[in-house]
Amino acid sequence: MVKALWLSLQIAFFFTASAVANYQLDQSAIVIHSNQTEKSCSYTVIIKTSCSSVSHTTDELSLAFGDAYGNEVYVSRIDDPKTRTFERCSKYVFEIKGPYLDVICYAELLRYGSDGWKPERIIIYGPDLKAIAFIFNTVLLDGMWFMVSSCIGRSPPNYAFHSYALF
Repeated sequence: MVKALWLSLQIAFFFTASAVANYQLDQSAIVIHSNQTEKSCSYTVIIKTSCSSVSHTTDELSLAFGDAYGNEVYVSRIDDPKTRTFERCSKYVFEIKGPYLDVICYAELLRYGSDGWKPERIIIYGPDLKAIAFIFNTVLLDGMWFMVSSCIGRSPPNYAFHSYALF
């Protein structure tokens, strides 16, 4: 009985470790500290660049995501100007620390530059939160926040402070 249980646990661990390793591809997570508070949480953010995007971007990229109650995680720069970040058809995994969020219902990106970067999707998950995907699949306009939202009944924060492209 104990041997069967031990074998089951080993098999479960192997498949879990394999799935995580394959999902993160060949790049380890980049740790970013955003607007941390005393009660901060760790969120995993996966950004996939579209296969119809430019080969790579030198644009400055910002990210924000949050819940319908005004709680938000904001990262002023997710790009790395020293490397070829956000190459076409690539996935990038970030570990971002930020305030506790209820159900994440929006994600937004801001781009400054001339490359015309095109994100395909963002997947976000955190402690006690199911993964949620936000499909962008459009070239971001220069200097304008682009939001994908599933918030129901409440508006996400910052509508009065940003210029938005809502499609």
